[in-house]
Amino acid sequence: MGENPRAREAQQENNRTGMPNHPAEAVEGRGDGRREPAEDRTLRMQGRDGVDQALAWVRQAAVRDKGLRFTGLLHHIYNVDMLWEAFIALKRDAAPGVDGQTWQGYAVDLEANLQDLSARLRRGAYRAKPGRRAYIPKADGKQRPLGVIALEDKLVQRATTLVLNAIYETDFLGFSYGFRPGRSQHNALDALYVGLLTKKVNWVLDADIRGFFDAIDREWLMKFVEHRIGDRRIHRLILKWLNAGVLEDGEVRYADTGTVQGGSISPLLANIYLHYAFDLWVQQWQNREAKGDMIVVRYADDFVLGFQHKHEAERFLSALKERFATFGLELHPEKTRLIEFGQFARKNRAARGEGKPETFNFLGFTHSCHTKRSNGMFTVLRQTIPKRLTAKLSEVKEELRKRMHEPIPSVGKWLKSVVTGHFNYYGVPMNRQALWCFRSTVIKLWQHALKRRSQKANPTWERMARLANRFLPLPYNAHSYPLRRLGVIT
Repeated sequence: MGENPRAREAQQENNRTGMPNHPAEAVEGRGDGRREPAEDRTLRMQGRDGVDQALAWVRQAAVRDKGLRFTGLLHHIYNVDMLWEAFIALKRDAAPGVDGQTWQGYAVDLEANLQDLSARLRRGAYRAKPGRRAYIPKADGKQRPLGVIALEDKLVQRATTLVLNAIYETDFLGFSYGFRPGRSQHNALDALYVGLLTKKVNWVLDADIRGFFDAIDREWLMKFVEHRIGDRRIHRLILKWLNAGVLEDGEVRYADTGTVQGGSISPLLANIYLHYAFDLWVQQWQNREAKGDMIVVRYADDFVLGFQHKHEAERFLSALKERFATFGLELHPEKTRLIEFGQFARKNRAARGEGKPETFNFLGFTHSCHTKRSNGMFTVLRQTIPKRLTAKLSEVKEELRKRMHEPIPSVGKWLKSVVTGHFNYYGVPMNRQALWCFRSTVIKLWQHALKRRSQKANPTWERMARLANRFLPLPYNAHSYPLRRLGVIT
């Protein structure tokens, strides 16, 4: 028998992405300059067509009957084409889990590996492995615990997420943006900006759930899942991942609550939990209790609400605390604030002899009340959170230290990718000063790193300016004004 097309394509993807910071070609059929055999392309497209048709059927059934409980879903997940799609979507350079398996190693004999995994899923012999504990720094100096999942667990979780998303994307509400297909942080930021400008918002509730991913009640979670998923085999799969434990300091530790951050399924489970514990309840509260305008924007466990009337905001906050307590959740007392915010906030506070309106943070930006110079109209100023800026520059400084003796062009290309990525996220209107600050500080850090290469090295600022002009882009707005962007999208 000839080489399997799935294994061959995975190896081609591996070849295209084998070097660090070298993304795969976006257009299929390119990469190493060789043409893909017509037979391989046909088989691959047939497999993808089958996956798309299966997901489309699930999605249509979910739309037709909002009360339908799906009792036969596992065959979609252990379908080899679905597993292959999930495998191709995994990150090639992700750290291995406790099994030590890498994407490249698994791709060597991909067809046999997928067939074996499919058989184990079909007969119930698949076992989830413990996650390997790792920590990533947060902007506030603390560390966020993550579970580095074994490759096959990532693969099955990804396939399961593809299938379940076909159902839940028909149920999730419009103000939920986190970790959903076709939605991003900037969609949430745009929705918040437009809501603050077009609705009668005078008070903003900036809320934070204390340790959300660790506080999820698994019994409630499974009850929520059962509203739509009646396939007991899917329930057992989810429980296997929840109960797999985490390996830390050579010991596997288990918890009775929460989900391990780092798995493909965790964001979906979090959205399901908050859909029933928060979203549907908020929608009902708004329809039944709110007399004035009210806006809601949620990105995962981070959400902001706007109210026209203070007494309604206070009543909502009190009810929300009781609602969350029912499901084992708690609002962080120090990070949850009700602040006066909106087009009349500055004027009203001045009349009472109070200072400027308070600000709030959301998705990396500090939001504050601002007046346009051109016409004096109210707008929302969004600027990079200083802690986020400082944390990113600290990362750049540390990486420059490691790359101190690399060739200047190599370091320049890496810095270009860093600065471009920063501008692509934080490049919003009226944030240009923070972008210039980031770029100029990166240049200074680069200059300091070059000075440390040897005692004789002393790059002048003129030379650094030439290097910066060669490698580093100038600040730019990657995102236009939200009112304009949403107008185009809708």
